[in-house]
Parts: sequence; C-alpha cells; structure tokens
Amino acid sequence: MPSIYLINPAADFPSYFGSEAYTAAGLSPRVSTADLAITTVAAMVPDGFGVTLCDEHVVAIDFNTEAEFVGITGKISQWRRMVTIAAEFRKRGKVVLIGGPFASLDPETVRPHCDILVRGEIEEIAQGLFQSLIEGNWANEYVGTRPDLKSSPVPRWDLYPNERAIQGTVQTSRGCPFECEFCDVIAYLGRKQRHKSITQVTNELNILKQHGYRSAFLADDNFTVYRSRAKELLGGLRHWNSSQCDGRFRFSTQVSIDAAADDELLHMCAEAGLIDVFIGIETPNEDSLREAKKRQNLRKNLAQEIQKFVDYGIVVQGGMIVGFDADDLNIFSRQFDFAMGTSVPIYSLGLLTAPVATPLYKRLEEEGRLVPGGSQTAGAPWSTNIVPKLMTREELLEGITWLCNSLYHATAFEERMIKLIRTFGRARRMKSGFRAGGPNRPIGNDSWSMDVLQVISKIPRLGSAEDKMLSNILNALKSNPEAISVIGTPLVQYSQIRFMYEYGKIWNSKHRPSLELAGTESARLASR
Repeated sequence: MPSIYLINPAADFPSYFGSEAYTAAGLSPRVSTADLAITTVAAMVPDGFGVTLCDEHVVAIDFNTEAEFVGITGKISQWRRMVTIAAEFRKRGKVVLIGGPFASLDPETVRPHCDILVRGEIEEIAQGLFQSLIEGNWANEYVGTRPDLKSSPVPRWDLYPNERAIQGTVQTSRGCPFECEFCDVIAYLGRKQRHKSITQVTNELNILKQHGYRSAFLADDNFTVYRSRAKELLGGLRHWNSSQCDGRFRFSTQVSIDAAADDELLHMCAEAGLIDVFIGIETPNEDSLREAKKRQNLRKNLAQEIQKFVDYGIVVQGGMIVGFDADDLNIFSRQFDFAMGTSVPIYSLGLLTAPVATPLYKRLEEEGRLVPGGSQTAGAPWSTNIVPKLMTREELLEGITWLCNSLYHATAFEERMIKLIRTFGRARRMKSGFRAGGPNRPIGNDSWSMDVLQVISKIPRLGSAEDKMLSNILNALKSNPEAISVIGTPLVQYSQIRFMYEYGKIWNSKHRPSLELAGTESARLASR
C-alpha cells in the first residue's frame, strides 16, 4: 500500500499568534495551537495507507521520506514556504498534493505548483481521492463540498507532536453568517454555519486530554453567533469540565462583540471555562465599519462591551485594522486612544488587505487600487496590496509603525495589563454562588508552564522600561490574585510581538508616543 506525508509548513514570517518567542528565549520550538488540518486529513486516510505528519513549526521536514505522496496544506501566510517545499519534493519525484484555505481561495495561483490540487472541504471526497491514489489513476484536481460536520472524523492526535503544542484544537463549527467585506472565510466555508454535535466535541476533548492537553482552542470563526446553539454547547462544556476530577480545561475561541449584549451567554462562557476570546474590533471609526459591512460592531460603545467580557473573567484579544477608505491621518491617534481606554493588553494591528476571494478585492480591482504583488496577508503591519483613499501608502505605513510602537511601548502595555488585572472577574465576584474556572485551574503541562516562565523572565532584558513594566504588573496582582491565572499568555505574546516587530524592522527602541500625532491618552503617556 502507498503512503502519504502530510505537512503544515512554517509561516513565512512571525505573526501575533506565532511562537517564535520560545526559540528566541533559547527554548525548544513550540506551537501555540496544535494544527487541526493535517490531523483531520490523517483521520480520513484509509486503513493500510501509510500516513506521517509534520508540523514544520516544531519539526524539521524530512525531504528524504519514503512516502510516494506529499500533501501540503496552508494559509496565505504560508504560501512562499509552500511553494519551496512543493518544488523540492517534485524535484525528488514525489507526487505533491496541495489543499487547504489558500488552495481553495486562489486555485489559479496554486495549480502550477502541485500535481494534484484539492479545493474545498475534504470529508465527502476523501474516499474517492485516496482510492484513486491507491489505484494510480488520480485526477489533477478534486473539488470538495460543504459537508455536514457530523461526518467529520476525530483528528489523529496520536500522530502529532503534542508535547510541543501549548493548546489543543477542537472545531465545533464552520462558516460565518456575517459578510465583512475584507474577510475570505465566507468564500471558503460559506455563510451557513454548520455544527458538530456536543457528543463529538466532548469526545474530541477526551482524546486531547488523553494526549496531555489541559487547554483547547475552539477553532470556530464565530463561536457565539447563534446564541441558542452556543448556549447548548456551553452547557455541554460546563458539564464535561465539571466532571474532570484532575483539573478543569481552559478554552479560548473567536467571538463577535455582539455577544456582550447577552449576560446569560457571558455567564455561561465563564462557567464553561472559556477564559480568552479574540474579537475583531477593527476600528472605532463607524464610517469604516459601515464601509466594511461590519454591522455587528455599529451603534455600540465598544470599550464598554469589551469590559463586560473582562468583568466576567474572560480576557479579550482584539483585532485592529487601519487603511479603510474612510480612514484619514487621524485614524492612528484614534486607534491608540481607543485601545488605551480598554483593558485589552494584546491588539493585533494590521493594514487593511484585500485577499483575492473577497468582495473588497473585487471592488478595489474595479477601482484600479490594487498593488500588483502586494501582500494579501491580514494582520501584518508592514505590507498591503491596497492603495488607500485618504492618505498615501507611505503615510499609511508610517502611521501604523507609529501606532505599533506606541501601543507596545512598555508604559502603554503596562497600563492596559494593570487595568485587566484590576477588573478581571469583578462581575462574578459580586455574584453570590457564581462558579467559574477559578485561578487554580492547571494552565498546561509542567514543561509548558516552565517555558512560559522562562520567556517572561527574559522581558527585563529588553530594556529598563520593560524591567519596570514587568515589576509593576506583578505587583498589581496583589489587588486581584485571581488574575495570576491569565497574565502569562499576554506577557508571552508581548515577547512574541516585540520579536515580530524587530523582525519586520518596525520597532524603534527609542520611540515615545508623539504629542504631534497622538490624542489625549498618548500625550499623557508621553509625559510620564
């Protein structure tokens, strides 16, 4: 029987959610979230068909593998590496398959670099695909469907280097009903959200636990968009988590800001063990939100809505974008002042980009405002493929560089962290009998915990301001000791972001928030 080597390539550059901070601290490579793609595909490989996995973020690729077939998956942020890997294996006579999000969204770009192109979701075509490989009569392209997730198999975590992953991964749904102009999720997974059963989810959690995990990322594009479904699942997670006699799991996921309007939902999130959420805030500029069709963020006090999560003991990570058509030169100080009014330590700051499959790409192409060869990778602060409307590209790049340096100046990061510490969980502390995860939950295996401490211990080496920042943050824990359970992640992410910004050559160690560019918050900080 033949065999296949499945690869998740390394990212083309460090990102906000990468893990290069661990290797920069002299530790073994880590990945923040275990890869779901290669483990899920591996579960669809038929009996007798050999399968080996490689997550290049933590394990070097074996270019001398004896497998006849090489399967490569990845997002646009991995595309350059995907091309290099595919070329090397084809040169060695291997049959290369490429699938995943980027292959599905931009097949014309991917097709010349592989022998077999796999588009879309694979569940309903896997049997035919692998049978054709066994028989040696494969086609050069396979197009998947949007399957009922009840047919999705349990990922093959037994084949994955679990000891190098910080948290496991469970996908409970696919798709998102919103229509944000810049987002390509709906082009890939559709606007009709499909769900796994609660039994499937808890079964996958049991298996992750068997492999040593004590935390999991719920890899949904929008976990709370359907409230009744979310509450049903949260009830199941709470019951499952309460039955764990050797320590509760911690969960993280992605939600939209409108979830803050439902106090019962927030209460259930905290009780289930959800302690960290990513929210696409994007911008305080409502004209930009309307332009992007991000209607769920309109007519809200975004800072107050964010604080509701924190009050319930749920840390918020925010996404921010600059470069919308309605953004002028004031947007950078507006974004800074907004962020400093929140208890969000980590914001992923990025330039607006137009991925090829999005409505934004089509609109800007018609307007002649796309830069040939420009970056389509979201969340990168140093490159974009768009021509902004109310400023030059140079002004856009200069502005976001200032914003990055200002938000992650030690004094600014410290202020947001201390605000998080002081307000974390205050709503549940005021509720008699409210039971949430609590500070005694294990944060992972011992090796990960020690690695977190090692990375954090290196922060003072970044400078005297960072040394003072860390000391002040740790001292602030006296006001709310419960917050000790959640400060490790943002501190490691701070180290990761500093590494990322230095890699991208946008970090200025002498930067101070500028009185000329910034508003009230930045002026106040500059005077400290």
